[in-house]
Amino acid sequence: MFDLHGRSAVVTGGARGIGAAIARSLADAGAGVVVADILDHDGKETADAIGRNGRYAHLDVTRETEWREVIGIAEDSFGPLAVLVNNAGILDYGAIESEPPAMFRHVLEVDLVGAWLGMHTAAPVLRAAGGGVIVNISSTAGLTGYAGIGAYVASKWGLRGLTKTAALELGAAGIRVCSVHPGPIHTPMTAGMDASVAAAQPLPRFGEPEEVAAMVRFLVTEASFSTGSEFVLDGGATAGQVLALPTS
Repeated sequence: MFDLHGRSAVVTGGARGIGAAIARSLADAGAGVVVADILDHDGKETADAIGRNGRYAHLDVTRETEWREVIGIAEDSFGPLAVLVNNAGILDYGAIESEPPAMFRHVLEVDLVGAWLGMHTAAPVLRAAGGGVIVNISSTAGLTGYAGIGAYVASKWGLRGLTKTAALELGAAGIRVCSVHPGPIHTPMTAGMDASVAAAQPLPRFGEPEEVAAMVRFLVTEASFSTGSEFVLDGGATAGQVLALPTS
């Protein structure tokens, strides 16, 4: 088991939803957690609720200087960096024909380049600390296509591949890198989605942020022989299709 006591973790997009649940779970496991986000009010509330193992820091994941500041805050506050969870992301609805190119680029900048900057900045720090774990929150949109959210799909497929590359590059330094692929989860991002989105899944419901957080905690603390791997939490949505079989 990877002992998190006396070490720090950074969770991006940690102010609410999946990120907040992950931050709470890692704090419960003993880590000092920096809740990093651009939502200052919500982020501070989440960190305050965690208590002495939580601290909020403003982070625009597209800015390398802010990444360096946040990782410094984590180590100064709680000890050597042990965990980075790249959870921050945005979603834009738009068909390939109609989505403005600037928005497509913006989604990639936040969801993919932002995660790359996190790994780029954290990797040497984790190496110096003797190893650690990076968990990238991708999506089932990184496993299959979805019409109308091409930028998000592109970013999540990219993050899936980037995870594998990072695992290959960093394994010898004792740094494991895995991706998590949630399906529909009850969060502010999915608040407008109809319940029918999940109705055809083998488990016909939305997941909860705490279910994703439990997977991340397992990957960090227990999955010591897993790296470059994909972990799917989607109620079986990507397992395949149920066909109506002939009755005779």
